[in-house]
Amino acid sequence: MAKNKTSLHPDAPLRHPDHARPVSRRDFLAQGLAAGAGVVLAPTLLSFLLGNPRMARAALSADISGLKAGCGIDSLGAGKIPFICFDLAGGANIAGSNVLVGKQGGQMDFLTSAGYSKLGLPGDMIPQAAGAFINNEFGLAFHADSAFVRGMVERVAAGNRASVNGAVIPALSDNDTGNNPHNPMYGVYKAGAKGELLSLIGSVNSDSGGNSMAPAAMIDVAARPTKVDRPSDVTGLVDTGKLVKTPARPDGLLALNDAIPVLEAIKRISDKKLAKVSTQLSDDAAIKHDVECQYVKSADLVDRYGDPSALNPSLDTRIVGNDGSSIFTQAEYDGDGEFRKTAAVMKMVVNGYAGAGTISMGGFDYHNGSRSTGELRDLRAGRCIGACLEYAARVGKPLMIYVFSDGSLASNGMVDNSVEGRGKGVWTGDNSSTAASFFLVYNPAGRPAALRQQIGYFRADGSVESASSPAANNVGLLVETVILNYLALHGEQNSFTSLFPGHGLGNATLRDSLTAFEPIVSGTI
Repeated sequence: MAKNKTSLHPDAPLRHPDHARPVSRRDFLAQGLAAGAGVVLAPTLLSFLLGNPRMARAALSADISGLKAGCGIDSLGAGKIPFICFDLAGGANIAGSNVLVGKQGGQMDFLTSAGYSKLGLPGDMIPQAAGAFINNEFGLAFHADSAFVRGMVERVAAGNRASVNGAVIPALSDNDTGNNPHNPMYGVYKAGAKGELLSLIGSVNSDSGGNSMAPAAMIDVAARPTKVDRPSDVTGLVDTGKLVKTPARPDGLLALNDAIPVLEAIKRISDKKLAKVSTQLSDDAAIKHDVECQYVKSADLVDRYGDPSALNPSLDTRIVGNDGSSIFTQAEYDGDGEFRKTAAVMKMVVNGYAGAGTISMGGFDYHNGSRSTGELRDLRAGRCIGACLEYAARVGKPLMIYVFSDGSLASNGMVDNSVEGRGKGVWTGDNSSTAASFFLVYNPAGRPAALRQQIGYFRADGSVESASSPAANNVGLLVETVILNYLALHGEQNSFTSLFPGHGLGNATLRDSLTAFEPIVSGTI
């Protein structure tokens, strides 16, 4: 038995004597020293001088609306399953004490007591112990006292839990570094996930949108994530200037129903003028099409977002309120920046305004000789994961959530018997051999049918078997495995090789063994 250390608040910074002084943004995020912009513009006032109100029509007209597809204006989410990943910076525990992991036979092919002790579970709390410490409410097997699952249960209604399933991927990754190419969002974007306003968003201003990097070969600079980590980032994405009069902009020039016809009139006048001139350039038609599309996009923008409050998660009563029916109470929402960050990202992604999003949460390098510090941080992460699942259920949209961390940690068997330590093993050091990632899928039509729920496996001693899957010893292939599973949810896994011709997941037979679920949608939704 060890003397229990005082637990730290989830926002308290972590300093370890065996770690170098933090110098980079990623270092500060991992140690909890930092909380984890593209703008769409309407036309300027000058463009009104060209308008002819006698040519105006009522709300967005068929001739204007019919041009949207040709101008690359996507429908909400481009018809793909919304995708959110949680980047837990610092090396969080995922395997064993949170998501159960087993040997070759899957999650229920139990490890030894010593193996589970390494993963933070004392002998009287291992899954095969009397009382069976197993929770299957979300399809994927969690430890019954998992802080993740306790947080998820708080936020997800029991009936909605029955429509969730998941899979765990034992996979080594380096500790305490953002250099792991963990983030799959560019690959998900390449698989077709695009938003109505933005392709990708992330809570960190980085190339990946999170703490960990994205695989270099997948990065598309045209789709670089826009930073969104608070409600004002969401409402600030759409700016119609003084064009539209709203409660937030009482000095606006026109009511929404008047602004749309004016913009349509401008577009039609532009068409008439363009038809009478030639640029004398070889791509004359392309230039005119681009000009036409700018006017179409402006009219469409004002039609849908003339009042940007529709995007504001703070005004969405499904997310925040005090009547007992909201995911967060007003006090929770106002008092915790991680909840506001989660709300902003899930509002954008689940509703199809963005194709995919990363939520980075800092301070998961919590091996400070206690268990309580990590439990509190895992609990809050579980609440945020659960909030996303519950919001998807309330909107009626499917959702894939992927959870990963840079490295992991291990216990030496000492126990923290404090209230928050819950009698579990203290975290005493980094250990990349105990790492894993997992994903959850919500399907409004019912729980996704599982082909397998563990991809790869652990050795009996609590370490990843590095030869158990392509993902087990290569973070880049871990990302490819996640993207393969995203495609498979649409029944599109056969397009993986054409989308990623240099992939490392082998032949079709091997790829089938890496696929967790039957499709839940056919192509698009």
